[in-house]
Amino acid sequence: MLCCQGYPFVEGGETTFQVDAARVLYGSGALREVGQAAKELGMTRVALFTDAVVARLEPVATVREALRAAGIDVALYAETKVEPTDVSFRAAAGFASEGGFDGYVSVGGGSSIDTAKAANLYATHPAEFATYVNAPAGAGRPVPGPLQPHIACPTTSGTGSEVTGIAIFDFLELHAKTGIASRRLRPDLAVVDPDCTATLPRTVVACSGFDVLSHALESYTALPYVRRARPASPAARPMSQGANPFSDLACVEALRILGQFVVRAVADAGDGEARERMMYAATLAGIGFGNAGVQVPHAMAYAVAGLARDYHAADYPGDEPLVPHGMAVIVNTPSVVRFTAQTNPERHLRAAELLGADVRDASPGEAGDVLGERLEALMRATSMPNGLGGVGFGAADVPALRDVTLPQRRLLANAPRATDGAALEALFSGALRYW
Repeated sequence: MLCCQGYPFVEGGETTFQVDAARVLYGSGALREVGQAAKELGMTRVALFTDAVVARLEPVATVREALRAAGIDVALYAETKVEPTDVSFRAAAGFASEGGFDGYVSVGGGSSIDTAKAANLYATHPAEFATYVNAPAGAGRPVPGPLQPHIACPTTSGTGSEVTGIAIFDFLELHAKTGIASRRLRPDLAVVDPDCTATLPRTVVACSGFDVLSHALESYTALPYVRRARPASPAARPMSQGANPFSDLACVEALRILGQFVVRAVADAGDGEARERMMYAATLAGIGFGNAGVQVPHAMAYAVAGLARDYHAADYPGDEPLVPHGMAVIVNTPSVVRFTAQTNPERHLRAAELLGADVRDASPGEAGDVLGERLEALMRATSMPNGLGGVGFGAADVPALRDVTLPQRRLLANAPRATDGAALEALFSGALRYW
């Protein structure tokens, strides 16, 4: 049996990977075409999902006008939360269930897009809330059939939710983030207009940029698909199938763009080139991790966000404890790459090089430190917190962080190295402070 694009097969392991390609409409002014796209998808009455802040901005006005110009009835839902919860998902599902909608359009960050996914799901296939939630937080049952068409319009250059089948939320009673994952949740069309990023504040650009970086890096260094057990049937193949030749293409290019432009995009809101490049990288990384899956830093991030006590990131609305998703991920990442580098030093060094590190004299044994130090340099250049200590956690919090992370089985199983409770304790401890 021939190996595939540099992935040598393993006895008893997977030999096939699946590509779920997203439809993407990309470019300056793309939002003006949402009406025609919705009409082509058969929409006549649309639920337009956004949040209270974005609802007042030009992107929502542009999309609303485009839909109305196409003869489509529009009902606005501006109650999505910056960090969705099971409570906010339920409220959105109630709105969707009562509205008689035959289509969904989301405008905003990943929170608005994810909320629209969940509302569409529960309105189309009603069930107890935990039915579709990833195990062990929920039953993890498959979505039983197609959903109503959904057009996702991201306004931040970060989550990639517009091209993935994942909806993330904070399960309040568990004090942890989890999600719903299904190929059926992937929006029918992503409309990506880089003009939306021109007014984003500095911290939002930094957090979304590090979310992009983490998507690409975690997917590129994930457990290779050939090291997974071959499924009993094609239907059992997981959406997060591990690093594969297709995801590599998107992730490598996203990392290259980030290495060149993330600091510039954060430093200067007037740097249109940098902001546009970041938007493109976000969609690329979303395609990459939508086919490969993220791993340990994201699993740890859900605990960090869920257990936040007294930290609220600058430039974000409200005053409740808030560690934005991209920030919650990146404070863990330097610690994790020092742990995973031994599984594939070449990939870790390649990632460091793409992000701007000089790796010419680096040995395989130095891969973790080289990549970790490059990530720390980017964090410092963009005013990210100095590890977990910078967002209010200390050594006494490590056991709780470990315990909330352990149930994230889908993500931990995608790691290239076995990650048990003892390993997580060491990783959280290593992430408390970097400089």
